Amino acid sequence: MTTPNKTPPGADPKQLERTGTVREIGSQAVWSLSSCKPGFGVDQLRDDNLETYWQSDGSQPHLVNIQFRRKTTVKTLCIYADYKSDESYTPSKISVRVGNNFHNLQEIRGKGRRETASCGHIQCRGLNSGAHV
Repeated sequence: MTTPNKTPPGADPKQLERTGTVREIGSQAVWSLSSCKPGFGVDQLRDDNLETYWQSDGSQPHLVNIQFRRKTTVKTLCIYADYKSDESYTPSKISVRVGNNFHNLQEIRGKGRRETASCGHIQCRGLNSGAHV
């Protein structure tokens, strides 16, 4: 998701998209997961339904890889997590890493868990006003 201006914390990404504050660019990327249980994969992660979700199935770390076909500037990531619904599957840390391939990824942001249900906005601003991924 890209933003022309700073995204208000906890703001609804769909409302922000309708008003033109942000633009969803996830559909331009190829998504993959380190593991998933059947019926709990990328489609459920991206379907905009709060009743469906990704569920990992394997050893840690659990990874969501988002690869764009060309260099893309990302200013904000919006991630919904609901700790109270399933604390055992809510991440304790989210790490945002960028690079040209899997072998040169560098962490640009890390964020700890909030024990609530909310849409977290992770600002990816750095060099040139965004993270080039």
